[in-house]
This record gives sequence, structure tokens and C-alpha cells, in this order.
Amino acid sequence: MIKRSDCELVRAYVNGEESALEVLLHRYKLKVYTYINRKVNNPELSEDLFQDVFIKVILTLKEGKYNEEGKFLPWVLRISHNLIIDHFRITNKMKVVNESCGQNEDYNIFDFVKVSESSIEDLMINEQVNVDLKKLICVLPSDQREILELRFYKGLSFKEIAQETNVGINTALGRMRYAIINLRKMIENKKIEFI
Repeated sequence: MIKRSDCELVRAYVNGEESALEVLLHRYKLKVYTYINRKVNNPELSEDLFQDVFIKVILTLKEGKYNEEGKFLPWVLRISHNLIIDHFRITNKMKVVNESCGQNEDYNIFDFVKVSESSIEDLMINEQVNVDLKKLICVLPSDQREILELRFYKGLSFKEIAQETNVGINTALGRMRYAIINLRKMIENKKIEFI
């Protein structure tokens, strides 16, 4: 299978041969990750974007939207480029302050800026709250988690989310509502407090 061309591997994956994607991923993971990391210069963010790229690749292939021109790597790099641009566009639009260095390096929906200066203790508590919330988000049903992540992490509108997830806009809104309700219940049960 390793000797197959990109085109053959894509066709095999689309036809249900899951291992074909593993070969493609193994073949190009270093190039794609290096490309992303050169642009963002942040290993953690690069890893997140790298995963987003291959999620997008998988979704596009599964939906049959890949235009087979025999140029798999340039196509993946173009997806990478677009996701990097989207990330910086969202980050710049949100004007979020990162407590560690005061620059917009990463976007987290649970960060917030206070008028008064935060003490070290406040920052540590906020960081723990963020960790706890991320764990709670992972516990949400996959359809609710997906909507929440598309809305807050990728900044998609509900119309875009509906198209991305192949559901109606009312379904997307309903899933978001239930995600927030479930998060609130879990926060109350875990006694997580915001300072």
C-alpha cells in the first residue's frame, strides 16, 4: 500500500479502505506540520491546526467534494493556509489578551479580561477553570461539542455551522442551546466558580 500513488490512496479511502488515509497521513504529516509551524511559530497551536486540517481533509473526502487532480499535498497545504488565516482573523477580531505574555497567541472562549489587574492567584484560578471547562466540553455529546467548537473556536455563523454539519439551522441552534444548558449543569455539579 505504501507504494500506491496519492490518487490511488485517496480513491481507496473514499471506497472504504481506512488504512489508505493512514498511509497518506504518514507520508505528509511532517511536511504539513512544518508548514503550519513555520507560519504560526507555536508548537501547541500548530498541533491543533494540524489536527483541524486532517479533520477537514477527512470530511471533504467523505462528502465526495475532493476534486481529484492528483495534487493531494498542495490541496492539503491550501487547507492548512486557509485554516491559519481563519485562526488569525478570529484571534484579531476577538482582541483576546493572553495572560502569559500580553499578545494574541491563542484564542480561548473562556478567557476574559478584567478592568483591574489580576493577581497571580486569580490567573491560576482562571487557568484551572479553563482546564476544567475544556474537560467538561469533552464530555458533551459529540453533536453538541461539534457545534460549540465550530461556533466559538472557529467563529462560524450558525448558517455556516448548519452547512458544515449537514443539519438545519434550527437544529444547530438547538444543539448549541443544549450544549450550554449541559455545561451549566456540569459546572453547577462540579462547583466551578468564575472569579
